[in-house]
Amino acid sequence: MATRELRSSPSMAPLFARAGAAMIPGASRLPFVGGGGGRDVPDLALKLTDSSINPDRLSAYNRVCGFDLRDTIPPTYPHILAFPLQLSLMTDPSFPFGAIGLVHIANRIVQHRPIRHTDRLDITVRATPVEDHPRGRQFSLLSEVRVGEELVWEEVSTNLRRGANHDDATAPGSDLPKAPPSGAADHPTNSEDLPATAMWSLRGDLGRRYGSVSGDLNPIHMHPLTARLFGFKSAIAHGMWTKARCLAALQARLPEAFTVEVAFKKPILLPGKVEFCEVVTPGAEFDVQFGVRDPGKGRSHLDGRAFSG
Repeated sequence: MATRELRSSPSMAPLFARAGAAMIPGASRLPFVGGGGGRDVPDLALKLTDSSINPDRLSAYNRVCGFDLRDTIPPTYPHILAFPLQLSLMTDPSFPFGAIGLVHIANRIVQHRPIRHTDRLDITVRATPVEDHPRGRQFSLLSEVRVGEELVWEEVSTNLRRGANHDDATAPGSDLPKAPPSGAADHPTNSEDLPATAMWSLRGDLGRRYGSVSGDLNPIHMHPLTARLFGFKSAIAHGMWTKARCLAALQARLPEAFTVEVAFKKPILLPGKVEFCEVVTPGAEFDVQFGVRDPGKGRSHLDGRAFSG
């Protein structure tokens, strides 16, 4: 695999402009625009070395996601440091799909140890081969963060390109444990039966506030008018904001080393209200099944599990 080393983090505005250009009919045939319909992802890794953490951006991220201020960064924060590399890879001319229109369907993070806000980070991103999904084709972006030679953080971020059905394929996150209803721990059913522990009221500008901090300016999150162009009634919350907000709710209990995996289900329309739900696995060192659901219809927006190790 070839590795392309970057001297600085890519600028997001040109990347989103390139991603938008891929949506113009015929543009994918241009040599500088990705999404040409190739069969597989490029055999390429992008690497950013000696990256520092901006304290002002970190503080803004903590505020919008609900994390307490600490000497270490939230477990989801490295995602936004890796995201410019992810988008740069997805807008590479050799990438088979256009970046806008992909659906982020699952995310798995392994934190090997907390990252201090003073650490200097080396970040590497590559893509896995394209595979069948029940509703199209899927691939994952693999991100790694190192401090010197030490691997401190890993992420698998899975994306779907909708298309032909593949009924024999498996959707990521389908093996997540299903939480039981409150008081019936021996009878697991589904994520909608998780007991609610909090209600969150989400403002209509949440997508813009998170987007300004994360750099994820996908139009489905920015404004109702741009979201309607993609079939949504209003702007929708970022999936990674939802995951971050869940971990902020669990922050006091998170061990130093743990894994957290989620499957993104129904989009959260903004503004709106959602329930945060959780169940602790009895007897485990740390094992929490959690979710976010619509309080009215009971539909799941996110199913997740965080566990030590």
